[in-house]
Amino acid sequence: MASKTNNPFVFLQQVRAETAKVAWPSRRETVISTIMVLAFAFLAAIFFFAADQLMAFGVEIILGIGR
Repeated sequence: MASKTNNPFVFLQQVRAETAKVAWPSRRETVISTIMVLAFAFLAAIFFFAADQLMAFGVEIILGIGR
């Protein structure tokens, strides 16, 4: 377990040391990941829009209500 310290300066030094250990992604990896997330979000939006329209059409046909 880490030792308790009340000194903010020591804490910030420890934070900086731990941050230096992080394997940060490259700019290229970040851009590619962002594009992939946006593409899949767009595809999910299209899918859920189509599913909603299909269900609304089905309810309209079966129950004769809606729209």
